[in-house]
Amino acid sequence: SDAGTIKRIDVSLVGGKNTPAFEAHLGSDTSQLSNDTDTKLQFNTEIFDTDGTYDNSSNYRFTPGVAGKYFIYGRVIFNDTNVGTSDEHIVKIYKNGSQASVFFTHSGTRNDPIITYHETFDLNSSDYIEIYAKINNSDGGRVIHGNVANQKFTTFGAYKLIT
Repeated sequence: SDAGTIKRIDVSLVGGKNTPAFEAHLGSDTSQLSNDTDTKLQFNTEIFDTDGTYDNSSNYRFTPGVAGKYFIYGRVIFNDTNVGTSDEHIVKIYKNGSQASVFFTHSGTRNDPIITYHETFDLNSSDYIEIYAKINNSDGGRVIHGNVANQKFTTFGAYKLIT
């Protein structure tokens, strides 16, 4: 209020945008993962990409282009119908080619374990984020579910936090 006059505030003056932002998914199941080996996931189908910051065709990585704090998130569904009690399923977030976060589950007797992951990172404009998966089991490789019947099982996304 200014001397009894109510003023309008334009929402564009209040805060920023949560961009750049993207989300992608695996277009199909992966090939067999090798036991005890980090395997980069190739999220090749974009759901959205506000600023063209996700490479879905060669490096399969997010490079923000704008410095800031970013929320990285996703889900990985392993196709594992022969789960042993000591099997491990692991998802890793890599920043600039090095492991930055790790998420894992001991499967017990559950088939098709799911790992959801999320982490906040300070990124400069040229930093990049990639997602890797790893399995440790006694009976061979596993695949990761991709897109089946338009179900986007395994995803990777990020967006800039308003600060």
